[in-house]
Amino acid sequence: MDEVKLYIEYIAKGLEAVGVVIIACGALIAISRFVISQLKFKNHLYTRLRRELGKAILLGLEVLVAADIIATVVTEPTLRRVFTLGVIVLIRTFLSISLQVEIEGKFPWQSKKMVTKSSTD
Repeated sequence: MDEVKLYIEYIAKGLEAVGVVIIACGALIAISRFVISQLKFKNHLYTRLRRELGKAILLGLEVLVAADIIATVVTEPTLRRVFTLGVIVLIRTFLSISLQVEIEGKFPWQSKKMVTKSSTD
């Protein structure tokens, strides 16, 4: 059983690394696209940069939440660890919702009809 826990811990650490790599690579790609388009077109594409950065961070956060859940399940389920996981998941969920609102201009539970209807009022 200890071997299984060890492998699951490796999986959790691997997922954490993948989450960080997703955020870092996404940021590098978004910034390089921004710089190239600034040099070629001289346009201010700041909103595109923010959207691409937000998508990379959002995807990375989702992977990091999965890693935290896996890591907590493997360890002893003490009240302190469960509370810590809850706080981490709440913070990352808040960040994810905030980023999604920033990227899409609507809350995740809103349909397109609600957004266009409220914007025309």
